[in-house]
Amino acid sequence: MTRQTQGAAAAQAGMVQRILHRPITATLIAIALGFGVAAALLAAAGYDPGASFAALFEGVFSKPKYVSNTIIKAAPIILTGISVAFAFKTGLFNIGAEGQYIAGAVCAVLVGAKLDLPMPLQIPLVVIAGVAGGALIGAITGALKARFGIHEVITSIMLNWTMLYLNNFVVQSAAYHRPTSTSSIPVNASSFTTILPAWKTSDAGLETLRQVPWLYDFLVKTDVNIAFLVAVLVAVGAWFVLFRSKLGYELRAVGFSRDAAEFAGMPVGRNTLIAMAIAGAIPGLAGALMVTGVEPHSISTLAGFENYGFNGFSVALIAGSSPIGCIFAGLLFGGMIYGGQSVQMAVGAPTDIINIMIGTIVFFVALARVVPLVADLLERRAQKRGARHA
Repeated sequence: MTRQTQGAAAAQAGMVQRILHRPITATLIAIALGFGVAAALLAAAGYDPGASFAALFEGVFSKPKYVSNTIIKAAPIILTGISVAFAFKTGLFNIGAEGQYIAGAVCAVLVGAKLDLPMPLQIPLVVIAGVAGGALIGAITGALKARFGIHEVITSIMLNWTMLYLNNFVVQSAAYHRPTSTSSIPVNASSFTTILPAWKTSDAGLETLRQVPWLYDFLVKTDVNIAFLVAVLVAVGAWFVLFRSKLGYELRAVGFSRDAAEFAGMPVGRNTLIAMAIAGAIPGLAGALMVTGVEPHSISTLAGFENYGFNGFSVALIAGSSPIGCIFAGLLFGGMIYGGQSVQMAVGAPTDIINIMIGTIVFFVALARVVPLVADLLERRAQKRGARHA
């Protein structure tokens, strides 16, 4: 082997190693393996994997209203994912995003169903109520951790169930129950965060939008709202707080080494409380935006969790606890959840296959450390090969 050939091989090997060391590589490999496992299961069950995946992608991209519904599905999952990721970065394990989401939805209904102010006042009040509800639940978890050392996982799980039963109590209360239903009364129309709710259904709006068929399909046939735009802003804001602010530095320092942060004079207890309050506020925001942005603009009796918070946990894992990465991971989740319905309709395959795919992706993401190990192994082999030919 000539020196020129050896140099080219070494450069190629170095490029492969650099690619394998990037966090995004492990995530992409995990997604590919998730699809691979799903394909194997579909084939074993007698379904055509190609047709199933074609139906999945068509159920997301083939019509503007499918894209719109995917974005609607993704928005709350992105927000709960950002919440979990934010807590991870500060050394906390926020498994209570589900309860915080419910708290936000409940508080939004408590305020939005009784107040009927002009929209510029009503929407901020209802959204702030949801944020405050989620932040309060997060703060309770943080306070118990800071004051008594009670692990946040224990309190988060307990508060998840507390919020579920509080939700059902509000729905069944005389002040909020909608007769002959299992739902609460809806928030007033001045609370709606749907995009152009009145104009797009008016005669003038419909006449205008029919001239642009894709926009008509995107806006009129769905409850498209501001939640996704807000989620993007929250992701950027969370990143800025964590990595470009003094508060974020202190929060991450406490998470990295509680004892070292305390030795440096940082208020460890206060920072733990603040971190959990912020982490709780974000799912509360998601709950408020879903109530105000999506029909029927109310809450319903819950027999079990809706999994917005638990899916957010998976989103945060896939995103590598990156707030910005949660946007893309949430869109992936939203697409699989919404598009998965088309798999059953098109080929008859159960939608459970989508849950298996999601679980497989999360499983392989959890094994992401294997990819850098493979890169290191390739590097050692390349060095040995170079030494042999030297």
